[in-house]
Amino acid sequence: MSSTAKSIEPAVSVLAHHGKSFRFAGRFLDKRRLEDCARLYRFCRFVDDLVDDASDADAAQVELNVLKNDLKIGYSSEPVVEDFIDLASQCQMQSAVILELIRGIESDLQPVLVETDAELLRYCYRVAGTVGLLMCDVLGVHDSKAKAHAIDLGIGMQLTNIARDVQEDAGMGRRYVPGQWLGEITPQALSNPSTREFALLVESAQRLLSMAELYYESGKAGLRFLPLRARQGIKVAASVYREIGLVIAERDFDVSSGRAYVGLPRKLLVACRALLFDSCKQPYAPHQSSLHVHLKGLPYANQSSG
Repeated sequence: MSSTAKSIEPAVSVLAHHGKSFRFAGRFLDKRRLEDCARLYRFCRFVDDLVDDASDADAAQVELNVLKNDLKIGYSSEPVVEDFIDLASQCQMQSAVILELIRGIESDLQPVLVETDAELLRYCYRVAGTVGLLMCDVLGVHDSKAKAHAIDLGIGMQLTNIARDVQEDAGMGRRYVPGQWLGEITPQALSNPSTREFALLVESAQRLLSMAELYYESGKAGLRFLPLRARQGIKVAASVYREIGLVIAERDFDVSSGRAYVGLPRKLLVACRALLFDSCKQPYAPHQSSLHVHLKGLPYANQSSG
C-alpha cells in the first residue's frame, strides 16, 4: 500500500460503519482477506458517495471522469482511489469489470426509471454482479466456472437491496422496480402510495425477492470454488443479506413500514445455520444460462454455462 493511502481511514472501519452485515460476516475471514475485502468495499463506497451525495450532477460527472482517467493511468492523488489501484494491481482485477461497476453507479446521476426486467438485471450486474467478480480476484478464485455464480450472488443481494429501499430510492427520484410491473407510477408516487399503488408495491416486492432467490441459489452453488475459510465468510454474508428478504416477507412485503434489517441475535442464528449446512456436498450442477439471458455482452456473463 502506498504511503498516501495509509493516511486514509482504515478500510475495516469504513466497512463496520456502512456495511454492518458484511462486517459481521468478515469475522469469518482471515485478517488479510478481510482487509482486502474492506479495501474493495471502501472504494465502492467512495464511488457511490460521489453520486449519492452530489448536489450538482455535472460536477459529480467531472469527478467520475477524473476517477476513470486515474484508473486508466494507474495513479491518483485521491488516497482511496490510489489504494484501490494498488489493490487492483495486486489482485489482477480486470479493468473491464471495474469500468462496468463505475458505469452502473454513474447511471444514478440521471433520473432512474427502470422499465424492463432486462434493464433491472443489467443494472444489478453493474453495481453488484461486478463486485462479486472483483471479490473472486480478492479471494484468489481463478476457476472460470466460479465467475457466473459470483455475478449471481451479487445480483441476488442487489435485488434484496432494491426491495428494501424502494421508498428511500424513490425519495432520490429513482425507481428501480420495472415500469412493466408498476405501470406509470412515478418515484414521487412510491414515496406516498395510494391504496392501489401500495398493492402494486407489495406485489413488486414479492417479485423482486422471488427473483432474488433464483440468484442466491446460483450464488450458493458457486461457493464450492472458494477457499474454505473464505467460503465460510461469504456464505455467512450471503445468508445474512438474504435474511433481509425474509424480514420483509414477515411484514407481508410492506416495504413502506421502515427499513428492514436483521438484528444481532438473528444474525448469529443465521450464521450458525449457514455454517452448519454445507451445500457444497451436493453434486455440482452447471450454471443456468437462463439467469444471464439479459446480460449479453457483459464481462463473464454465461461463461460457465452449459
